[in-house]
Amino acid sequence: MRAALFDQPGDPAEVLHVRDIEKPVPRRGEVLVRMIASPVNPSDLMFIRGVYGLKPKLPATPGFEGVGVVEGTGGGLLGFLRKGKRVAVLNDGRGNWGEYTVTTARQVIPVSADIPDAQAATFFVNPMTAVALTQDVLAIPPGSWLLQTAAAGALGKMIVRLGRKFGFRTINIVRRPEQVDELKALGADAVFTTNDDLAERVKAATGGVGVPFIVDPVGGELASRVLSCLAPGGRMVLYGSLADKPLRIDSRSLLSGGQRIEGFWLGHWVKQQRVLRMLKLIRQVRSLMREGVLTTESVEEFPLDRVREAVARAATPGKGGKVLLRLSGP
Repeated sequence: MRAALFDQPGDPAEVLHVRDIEKPVPRRGEVLVRMIASPVNPSDLMFIRGVYGLKPKLPATPGFEGVGVVEGTGGGLLGFLRKGKRVAVLNDGRGNWGEYTVTTARQVIPVSADIPDAQAATFFVNPMTAVALTQDVLAIPPGSWLLQTAAAGALGKMIVRLGRKFGFRTINIVRRPEQVDELKALGADAVFTTNDDLAERVKAATGGVGVPFIVDPVGGELASRVLSCLAPGGRMVLYGSLADKPLRIDSRSLLSGGQRIEGFWLGHWVKQQRVLRMLKLIRQVRSLMREGVLTTESVEEFPLDRVREAVARAATPGKGGKVLLRLSGP
């Protein structure tokens, strides 16, 4: 089989290469999946650079999520039930950027034919993070304010649509002025750019009290700036580190205001949930995907042998959608 690999961390467009390797053999509790497509997520690029929370065991194949067909099993009831089914694939072990992969049977979810490949390939990371953050971790009540950074990204747009669906209001921070109207058209209540005086604009929008909830995938200077927008007793959840810079915290403000800063990593959160909650979440994501609330816009597809072009395109600012690797036919 053919797969994308890197032998050392570095610039994805330079260190990735495609070569023939042995097709993996599933062990008990695992399934063999013929991959159809996989997105190029920011977490994948960080993984290749060696700056993600999971460190690669070199040589490594990237790709944390995707869609494929289960063609084999190493044994176990769940693997047997998944055999022959088209599934969304979560993979934090072997990687999905190859013609075949192996993962645990618990990490593949059957998807119906009415969900296109591009949506099924992005079933886990962004949709589940958006729902888990807003409905579980923060449990944002209707009418309340949520501020988010990187709002023009795929996950940010999902949170805007979830706000319209469940009745919470969103303040959205973007980098470029042209993204303001785009988010307002989706239903964003307020959109500011990183060039604005964020503390003043947010206080004006919220009647001077600030926001009770903030979610941020960036970190660094931007996360430090929006922290000043947090209302007394508010919570800020960091779910990424795109800036790869530390957060500056005014401890006196946190102490006097009773505010909280916490981290969220979907992989860790999922492992802490009960089976019934995960089944409910999966059904919820499927339903919201069908409604168009959790849809992912795709900007371009690349075959596996053009993986370097794919990662370079994915790293382009303002590309307007998700880049997909097409790994095999349906």
